[in-house]
Amino acid sequence: MISYTISEINNILKGELIGDTNQQITGPEQLQNANDNQITFIGNSKYIKFWASSKACAAVVNGNLNVEPGANKAFIKVENADLAMAKILELYNPSTPEFHVDIHPTAVIHETATIGSGCKIGANCYIGKDVILGNDVILYPNVCVFDETTIGDHTIVWSGTVIRERCIIGKHCIFHTNVSIGADGFGYRPSDDGRGLVKIPQIGNVIIGHYVEIGANSCVDRAKFSATIIGDGCKIDNLVQIAHNSVMGRFCIMAGHSGLAGSVTLGDGVIIGGSASIKDHTTIESGATVGAGSGVMNNIKAGQTVLGYPAQEARDMLKQWVVMRRLAKK
Repeated sequence: MISYTISEINNILKGELIGDTNQQITGPEQLQNANDNQITFIGNSKYIKFWASSKACAAVVNGNLNVEPGANKAFIKVENADLAMAKILELYNPSTPEFHVDIHPTAVIHETATIGSGCKIGANCYIGKDVILGNDVILYPNVCVFDETTIGDHTIVWSGTVIRERCIIGKHCIFHTNVSIGADGFGYRPSDDGRGLVKIPQIGNVIIGHYVEIGANSCVDRAKFSATIIGDGCKIDNLVQIAHNSVMGRFCIMAGHSGLAGSVTLGDGVIIGGSASIKDHTTIESGATVGAGSGVMNNIKAGQTVLGYPAQEARDMLKQWVVMRRLAKK
């Protein structure tokens, strides 16, 4: 079992150690659920009241909070408890599933594919014609990578993920289970005789930058022409839809159940809350935030925060909600 002393942990966090504990710390846990061999964290004053009854022997605490650890307990005071706790989680992070062989004998790899050094390819994977895998790429079992796709160094693809033809994937990406990249965009038009729908061919691809992470069961559709693009450092939650020809800037965040319709453009650092929906051909400029459950129908300016359905400037929408509550009480 992995364990550390409080001093060893503080050497990594480089915080201010207050108090002491002789307990070996075997892992992190929530404040109310921790036992006496675990460390927890207090990032907000509203959680201080739970410390007295917590069994945790130590806590990472925001430096602006005024609380004492108590007997045989210790605090590590830091500027940001959330970021410090991320470092602790790395210390106790269990190892990922092991590969007993680098390339499993059941994997099907086309003779024209190029496999970089240090790659690991799990059971029942399929790698198509002219695929290029960079160095140290990991494909867990049952991953499909179709023709002419390129995947950059150190990218990890978890089981069930399908990457369609001609996609370009950057370095150090992580795709969780059952991600779909490069499926046809949703394009149909009424037929001339009015008796059916005509499928619009989707001949573009998907381009994904470096250090992108995509959560389980999310979909990134190929473009009708040109490319659907996800910029460097974007983080996409589970069950997210990104439609054809959408373009995301760098370091955007999309929470679960949110979605971009076709040809949406996001600037850098845009945050999309859970279950938010963005109308097609809409532009959201850099640094804007869309609140959870909102429906964006019009362009959003840089740095603006919007809420509601249809989405409006946050302060205006909050005022409307206050007025509606007052009316409901009359």
